[in-house]
Amino acid sequence: MIQTLHTAATALEAQSANIERISNDLANVNTDGYKRGKTEFSELMYKTDKEPGAQVGAASQTPVGIQTGLGVKVGASHKIFEQGAAKQTGNPLDFMVEGRGFIPVQRQNGEIAYTRVGAFHRDNQGRMVLSNGCQLVPNVVLPANAIAINIKPNGEISAQLPNAEETTLGQIQLATFVNEQGLMAMGDGLYRPTAATGAPIQGIPGEDGLGQIGQSALEASNVNVASSMVEMIQTQRAYEMGTKVMGIADQMLNATVNLK
Repeated sequence: MIQTLHTAATALEAQSANIERISNDLANVNTDGYKRGKTEFSELMYKTDKEPGAQVGAASQTPVGIQTGLGVKVGASHKIFEQGAAKQTGNPLDFMVEGRGFIPVQRQNGEIAYTRVGAFHRDNQGRMVLSNGCQLVPNVVLPANAIAINIKPNGEISAQLPNAEETTLGQIQLATFVNEQGLMAMGDGLYRPTAATGAPIQGIPGEDGLGQIGQSALEASNVNVASSMVEMIQTQRAYEMGTKVMGIADQMLNATVNLK
């Protein structure tokens, strides 16, 4: 009976972790570039009282065994990097990746991170930076007298100057990974590569399967509110069942203790 309480407790812990992930998804439903998560569950080890095929008597074997499950755990929690909807902003420094690929940026501590958020601004030195201070890699400096900034689908950035001259300023590069789900989320829409992702593979937008660049647009969150709400209800029901199992096990244990 004590084992029943422990098994039910593992179910409550697993469903609690799942509802935390769902709540984070719903909280970021309007966060540009946000990617919804997924929680995977795994069985815990089994207690084996009799192995299948164990010897029974001198000349026969049991066709089935006796095993007792010990509960459940969260086996993995990762991001789903499917494409989000396009949001037109009218800001020429905004751009989104239409397809595969991450935008390399440099954090203030010098570390290179990767993001799907293309909401860039001009800092006091003319560099393209995100609101969190991360700088586009490779670095692009925008002329102070530029009349217009153009970003082509292949990532080439150019500026229209007052003398009607158009000058190329730089080239946006994108990065992919062998295992995108191995990326570690850092907040602010940033991801850090890990040993599970493999080394970043850089390339030009539109080449080698990489997505193209869409100017004056941002990628919206890929959270599906309706699906998340259904999943939240299912998780709530599973949590309630776990509490009921604990209550019944407690009643049975109490009846056993009070036997006279």
